[in-house]
Amino acid sequence: MNVKLRIEELTNLINQANYDYHTLDKPTLTDYNYDQYLKELIDLENKNPEYKLSNSPTDKIGGIVLDGFVKVNHKVPMMSLSNVFSFDELKAFDDRIKKVTSDYQYISELKIDGLAVSIIYENGQFVKAATRGNGLVGEDISENVKTIKSLPLKLNEDIDIEVRGEIYMPHKSFNKLNEDRLDHNLALFANPRNAAAGTIRQLDSRVAAKRNLDAFLYQIVNAQDYVDTQEEALNYLKKLGFKINPHFHLSKDVDDLIQEIQKYDLLRKTLNYETDGVVIKINAFDMHEPIGYTAKYPKWATAYKFQAEQALTKLNDITFQIGRTGVITPVAELEPITISGSLVSRATLHNEDYIKAKDIRIGDIVKVHKAGEIIPEVIEVDLSQRKDQQPFEMTQTCPVCGHLVERKPGEADYYCTNIDCPGKHMNALIHFSSRVAMDIDTLGEKVVETLHELGFLNSISDIYRLKDHKEELVGLPGFAEKKVEKLILAIENSKSQSFDKLIFGLGIKHVGAKVAKVLVNHYPTIDKLKEATYDELTEINEIGEMIAQSVVSYFEKEENIKLIDELKSFNLNVSFEKEEIIEHEFNQKTFVLTGKLENYTRDEAQAIIEKLGGKVSSSVSKKTDYVLAGSDAGSKLEKANKLGVKVLDEEDFKVKING
Repeated sequence: MNVKLRIEELTNLINQANYDYHTLDKPTLTDYNYDQYLKELIDLENKNPEYKLSNSPTDKIGGIVLDGFVKVNHKVPMMSLSNVFSFDELKAFDDRIKKVTSDYQYISELKIDGLAVSIIYENGQFVKAATRGNGLVGEDISENVKTIKSLPLKLNEDIDIEVRGEIYMPHKSFNKLNEDRLDHNLALFANPRNAAAGTIRQLDSRVAAKRNLDAFLYQIVNAQDYVDTQEEALNYLKKLGFKINPHFHLSKDVDDLIQEIQKYDLLRKTLNYETDGVVIKINAFDMHEPIGYTAKYPKWATAYKFQAEQALTKLNDITFQIGRTGVITPVAELEPITISGSLVSRATLHNEDYIKAKDIRIGDIVKVHKAGEIIPEVIEVDLSQRKDQQPFEMTQTCPVCGHLVERKPGEADYYCTNIDCPGKHMNALIHFSSRVAMDIDTLGEKVVETLHELGFLNSISDIYRLKDHKEELVGLPGFAEKKVEKLILAIENSKSQSFDKLIFGLGIKHVGAKVAKVLVNHYPTIDKLKEATYDELTEINEIGEMIAQSVVSYFEKEENIKLIDELKSFNLNVSFEKEEIIEHEFNQKTFVLTGKLENYTRDEAQAIIEKLGGKVSSSVSKKTDYVLAGSDAGSKLEKANKLGVKVLDEEDFKVKING
């Protein structure tokens, strides 16, 4: 027997069987034959590892044990979608689209309740898979993703491509997993999404392989390099060998779209996986750029969320919690109930106005749902069961420090008036050191709470004084010398974090990670930002009135200016250095890249253009100055010629770069 040929034969046979069964749902091998072929292949590969192929199905069995997860920067951010919860909100979304264009078509797809994943292939071979993370930085989960049987390790075309989709756990796999855990006296997973999340973060890929995760792919990064519409993208993904969700629909208008959503709502109850809504997009990619983006979401897409599951339970108490900005939030303490597969014992009550408008009282029987199927919320009182419950009264004191609370004019929230409130400081410390902010990975929530209680951490600046207390920290319960050294090193390393991370970490109200990036691009030093006026800020496209007022208010407070001065004294990075723009004909010019470039990767070409002062767009329009066209250029080249846009080949590009 020719071992090399037999390994190749078995690899192709099993991969085809996996595709037939997991993607097409048309099994072509019996379980017995499949197991025998797989056993034979494992045996041959173990004895002849030099002949093992890169797309071997044995990689889907797992076997790699990791020490941790490596962080991965997303070249193209994994943006979230805005949500709509009613047909009126959907019609309002449609009205906003109509303000930009009257010539459009929607495509709707089932929204799978799982975990977003981005996967990179080079020359058709699987290279890397990463989680969404914060949208900009995720974690490498390649070994676990490789165990998903429906996911090809080698594509049907030898291309470089990045695709995105949703990893989920089918109901059948979820039920079996919980049955096994029950047999072994282990805690049960609350729902399939939690089970999928726990599985994808297993350090041992053999565990992931046994749990039978699955995945639907729905997005091609830089899709216009391959196709012109989302419908074509889905069909192309299928052609490459990916499993796509078969339930998608084109709609000519919002009324047709609403009818389709109603069908989806009935359909989802019959499926073998969890869904929590319908994703709605403008089908034509060349319309995306004109419609645009906010700092967080694309304006050309949204997610309609199905009406949440609801249940009645008793409201045992109303407690209060404080956030990092000092906002006091009332919380419903409930008789535990199960909603959407999760145990719920607490729910948000938002604010005093919300409670009084619904006349919610302690002891009431209340209706609870999960808003967006994520955050539990009390939505209604069953007045027929009310007895002698007393009307709600808002607390007048902070639940942590006991100081008076106040409600600011024009706002619904109450705030703690104590600038030294330990609850406010502790939440601010946890946010500042979190992974999405300054990323001090050894300064987690429990460590912050402990050091706060012991008096070592009362403000953000105290984090950078901890090294002066090293001897005091060593020997405290849970603080061995190595742990303290690791903590101090992580704190020192955080000083070089990017300026936008620092701005986000400060916890300025309404300033998220993406808004922080916008701010530092316009105000490259902390001193310039703190002098920014309301009028200047509202001139920036991505900055609205609320954000502008919040930024101005933050820097008007003496305690915040003191904190900034202290952080500067600790040598934190308080500036954003833009690369010097060279005087060049590309300055202020808009480029579109299309086709396959021979001498540059797409990222390299974009970096050159941006260094010379230009910018790169994803679609051709009248505002495009140049189209850089490689081989196999498609519709973008045609559109450029139609609009009279200047087209450059690589030789032209080189001449202009060096000119």
